[in-house]
Amino acid sequence: MAVLPAPEKHETFSTGAVAGTVHSPRLPAGLHHRFSTRTVTVLNWLIVAVCVYVLITAVNVIGSGFSIAAGDRAASLFEFAANPVVGLMIGIVATALSQSSSTTTSVTVGLVAGGLPLGIAVPIILGANIGTTLTNTLISLGMIRDKEQFRRGFAAATVHDFFNLLAVAIFLPLEIAFGLLERMATASASVLTGSDGGIVASIFGGIGTVVKTATTPLAKLITWSLEWLPGVWAGVAMIVVAIALILTVINLIGRKLKALLVGRAQRVLNTAIGRGPVTSITSGALVTVMVQSSSTTTSLMVPLAGSGALSLRQLYPFALGANIGTTITALVAAFAFDGAVGTIALTAALVHLFFNVFGTILIYGLPGIREIPIKGAEWLSDLAVDRTIIAFAWVVGVFIALPLALIFFL
Repeated sequence: MAVLPAPEKHETFSTGAVAGTVHSPRLPAGLHHRFSTRTVTVLNWLIVAVCVYVLITAVNVIGSGFSIAAGDRAASLFEFAANPVVGLMIGIVATALSQSSSTTTSVTVGLVAGGLPLGIAVPIILGANIGTTLTNTLISLGMIRDKEQFRRGFAAATVHDFFNLLAVAIFLPLEIAFGLLERMATASASVLTGSDGGIVASIFGGIGTVVKTATTPLAKLITWSLEWLPGVWAGVAMIVVAIALILTVINLIGRKLKALLVGRAQRVLNTAIGRGPVTSITSGALVTVMVQSSSTTTSLMVPLAGSGALSLRQLYPFALGANIGTTITALVAAFAFDGAVGTIALTAALVHLFFNVFGTILIYGLPGIREIPIKGAEWLSDLAVDRTIIAFAWVVGVFIALPLALIFFL
């Protein structure tokens, strides 16, 4: 009897919907996760790079728009802000409303490049330092149900307030009397960008030229899209569009860098705190540069203080480092310009840097003055624990009501 051959075995393959086709190999779950995470990380960094490009371009557009809108009347248009106290209040309110000192200082750099006098710009920049402390103070109000936690958290938040208020109280009179910050910034900017600045000026000038060349096409596109508006209104529209772009990209940069680096920033904070004031100040500056937001940096402190994990004295120098770190945005914005205009823009950015550096050296470097922000924060937090309304009055009064009143009545 003949033996029939065994039937051939046919393997079937499936891709889910279509049988008979070969299924593509699947990545192991862990490798697939790492691949996806890496892709998201690269995408986030690309978004940050594009946002920085748009930020610099927008600052450039503000300068051009202000030149068109103001012409030779820049000083007269801002005559209401010629009073340094009014300029200071404008900086406070603008920063409190935008929740970003980076936005205020970047816009101011653009306005200076467009013709705004430095004498008006300097108080606005100083005011931005005060306005930026609002965020962490608001965060501390979330602890209000637990008295001891609120006492510690509110003190950690308001020590930043008191320091910046004290720094302004010292440097604004010096600026009014002697033009201290403006003179130092002007001299430094001339060295960094002038023909006699040697290799440093060549490097700065080269960077400025490259950045200016790279951002010019987009700046021209924005300008061209608004040229149909008549005269002054084209300049006004350019300023409005550029400010909207700056607000958008700075917020986006902050969110993306927070996603990318906030864990690392937290580790830097935890590692540095308690290793001495210089280390704490340096780490505060580094973390702020990493996340591009002093509000984020100081907001990291408040829960740590509220929980009792770190003391007010340990966190105090870290907040001062955040002040210094936040000046990087204005310095980057200054590269939107080159030549003589670039020197003026860099001068405005250096005012912000020098104010924070010298304020830290003077106030934290002198033991007697160093204690004033700590004592002020402890005193206010004790009052706020007993009467909650005081905390809300501080927030509304210092950052909104008093500045607006002074703007309208001075």
